[in-house]
Amino acid sequence: MNRDQIEGKASTLKGKVKQAVAHATDDPILHDEGVDDEVAGKTQDAIGRGKEKVGGAIEKIGKAIKK
Repeated sequence: MNRDQIEGKASTLKGKVKQAVAHATDDPILHDEGVDDEVAGKTQDAIGRGKEKVGGAIEKIGKAIKK
């Protein structure tokens, strides 16, 4: 797990918490902020997963070349 994935998961969680608080307090602005945070977090997590896959592929290519 890389930094982007960790930060993405944290932002997603933060967004879900904001949405829950907004639902309890009937605050539409906080709800919208929560949705934005959740989407941004999911995007960052996806980027992190992509980086991890590319890094793994590069490592495999490097090992294949060394043989």
